[in-house]
Amino acid sequence: MVTAAYLAQAGMNTLLLEARAAVGGTAGSEPFADATVNICNCDHLTFRTTPVMTELRLAEHGLRYLDVEPSQLNMAWDGSAPWPIFHDIDRTIDALNALHPREVEGYRRYLKAALPAVRLLFDAANDPPSFGGLTRKAMNNRMRGVSTMFAWSRRSAADVMRSFFDTEALRAPGLLVGPMVWGISPEFSGSGLGALTYALRHVANVGRPVGGSGMVPESILAAFQSYGGEVRLSSPVTSIMCDNTGVIGVRLVDGTDIRSRTVISACDPHRTFVEWLTNAPPQATKLIQRWRTMPHSQGYESKIDAVMSAIPRFRHLDTALFERLGIDAEACTAAIAPTIADMHRGYELMSRGEILEQPGLLVNVPTALDPTMAPAGKHVLSLEAIYTPYNFTQGWSADDEPMRWMQQYSTLVDDSFPDCIEQWRVVTPASYEREFHLPQGHATSFAGGPLAALRNKNPELTRYETPVSGLYITGAATFPGAGVWGASGRNAAMVVLQNR
Repeated sequence: MVTAAYLAQAGMNTLLLEARAAVGGTAGSEPFADATVNICNCDHLTFRTTPVMTELRLAEHGLRYLDVEPSQLNMAWDGSAPWPIFHDIDRTIDALNALHPREVEGYRRYLKAALPAVRLLFDAANDPPSFGGLTRKAMNNRMRGVSTMFAWSRRSAADVMRSFFDTEALRAPGLLVGPMVWGISPEFSGSGLGALTYALRHVANVGRPVGGSGMVPESILAAFQSYGGEVRLSSPVTSIMCDNTGVIGVRLVDGTDIRSRTVISACDPHRTFVEWLTNAPPQATKLIQRWRTMPHSQGYESKIDAVMSAIPRFRHLDTALFERLGIDAEACTAAIAPTIADMHRGYELMSRGEILEQPGLLVNVPTALDPTMAPAGKHVLSLEAIYTPYNFTQGWSADDEPMRWMQQYSTLVDDSFPDCIEQWRVVTPASYEREFHLPQGHATSFAGGPLAALRNKNPELTRYETPVSGLYITGAATFPGAGVWGASGRNAAMVVLQNR
């Protein structure tokens, strides 16, 4: 959608094809039990570091953010004291001094190494990746962050965290929102940049769109149409048509042929290259063969949405201390982390279709900040469970396993929580496949990191161009980061416009 909006803004005759009856995919929101729920988690950070909102004038089309402070409440299943992370470093240090005083010096050392790397990463993300471009960015930043980028990229994220912190309370939550969310073990060599997660929140502000996460795609759609773009919903593509020189258009499921010498796919690359590319020119042979033999990952994230009559309150918080520090624990996302050892074990369990006894949970109440998302007096609970595989051996047809996550969460909050739930639902990897066209429930993402983006055995993932003239790809698969970012779409549009 971001790519389409930029191309329409530049004056290109642009048609956006969406397989579903609504835009936005898993970045969207939808009605449930008279409330609005987000398909995936609602915290946006990296999107706000790009120029997309300003350049596409999304505020004029209804997009407005509420800052989340603290940005995250870090918790662990081991019962250690929860601690908040604020955008402001000093407020975070004050909280650590009160809750984990022995970790303060390590946190300062961590930030000294991590903050320059995050600033370099955000700066570099706003242009298509290249050695020359990254070098110029590094020079502009006086090479600050370069040593961390290279050193951490060779290590495991777990090793990086262990080099700064002594307790799971400080190590584990940062790895939950890094490698675990990427679907990999934090013990994997090369995952080290996944330890930047705390620093991300000090460089950029976490926010939530008023009205739900879906306001981002809705505002992009409105901007796209204001620039003259056309959208067709419920229009799945069945083939990308080629001649001997390159693409000539696409064919829809209803048999309609749409002619164009420029086609951009934001879909799973396996489907794009192996299933849909027809009559491909000879220069695409190696590309197709490579993707045909490439294994396809399975989805590993599930989400519970519940409409409640009250906000659940955490049991074991030092209420007086939190009030003195100005911490609203109900407004932010709680990252409830397993130990590093359990994270690694949980990754191994996924290959057997099994789930950790205490999975990583990301829990928030969007209505605590944005009451527009539910009727008066009601609240929405969002509970995301990580490492919950598509091939779950007990199957996703029953709610027993999701109910178990709810029961585990209930041990952390007040006794009234179960009675407050009025309606709830679960979205699993099987749901994402069935309802969002994600094969095996996996939103293909390129998690190789920013340095891998420069030297990659699958260059189409980070260059946006393919060997087929006029065929480009964009989306989560073409950018080394997770979540709602937008940089990939903007960069893809820049490449298309440069090649006009």
